[in-house]
Amino acid sequence: MKYDIRIVIADDHEIFRDGLALMLSKQNDIILDGQAENGQELIQLVTDKKPDVILTDIKMPRMDGIEATKLLLKNNPEQKIIALSMFDEENLIVEMLEAGAKGYLLKNADKQEIMEAIEQVFVGNTFYCRHTSAKLAKMIVKSNFNPYKKTEKVSFSDREKEIIKYTCQQLTAQQIGEKLFLSKRTVEGYRTKILEKMNVKNTAGVVIFALKNGLIEEAEVL
Repeated sequence: MKYDIRIVIADDHEIFRDGLALMLSKQNDIILDGQAENGQELIQLVTDKKPDVILTDIKMPRMDGIEATKLLLKNNPEQKIIALSMFDEENLIVEMLEAGAKGYLLKNADKQEIMEAIEQVFVGNTFYCRHTSAKLAKMIVKSNFNPYKKTEKVSFSDREKEIIKYTCQQLTAQQIGEKLFLSKRTVEGYRTKILEKMNVKNTAGVVIFALKNGLIEEAEVL
């Protein structure tokens, strides 16, 4: 069963904000409840509208996304927030996650990834942008952010661990198959099962889960 997801967005760049709002307004399962151009406006908007998911820029005038996130979650610990970031803001992304954001997107994310992020965070999952760099993945692992505390321990077979390692090294299914003498389709089947076990949606999620849970060493991540 599909649900309408009520969204508000906050960004001080009007052109970006309007473009995102236009895209979201065209989606069948999205209700766009409003826009804000800074953290103070966002808090007021959320108080008035009580949205399901918030998309917010990190750097904003008057009050940034990090401070707004802390205040919003103080008022409502269940509030679901996705950070919007530029590619060179790794430290700020980590701060947003530690403040309580449930996911992040780089501002060059396409429509499909934005919608996937919204849907995943809406149902209570964490979402990592697929363009996450190895540097950012390692920073997230070393941070206080840990969405895996409440999840049951997951076990992986030796073959799955091999595929996890090669996935973290950015090898394609074809390349992994050649190394392990498996067909591409077989590797893709393993990968699908691994993603389901980890409850992640892309390679970035695999890397962060694997590092957080000691499945690979930092030196193995490329």
